[in-house]
Amino acid sequence: MGGIVVVYELDKPMTARSSSGTQGGEQRPVRRVHAAPSAPGTSSATGPRTLCGKDTFAMRTASWRPAEHPGAPWYSPQYASVVCPECDAVIET
Repeated sequence: MGGIVVVYELDKPMTARSSSGTQGGEQRPVRRVHAAPSAPGTSSATGPRTLCGKDTFAMRTASWRPAEHPGAPWYSPQYASVVCPECDAVIET
């Protein structure tokens, strides 16, 4: 398998409010962390589908690069609770 790119499936936008009660920018929490094969000829762009088969079009590419963290999991530890089990199983095999 070629390179892996970590992508975030984002939740619906939530409007953030500052402590003064005014509306701030929109936040989109990470719903699920997926792995996708890199697009041919690049190590940072994703292919069209994740390893579990979801479309990557609306997903955000993570700054976490598995190749930069030898011995660490393919995902950022801060998102361990929302890792896609199907993507994780494909990587483990």
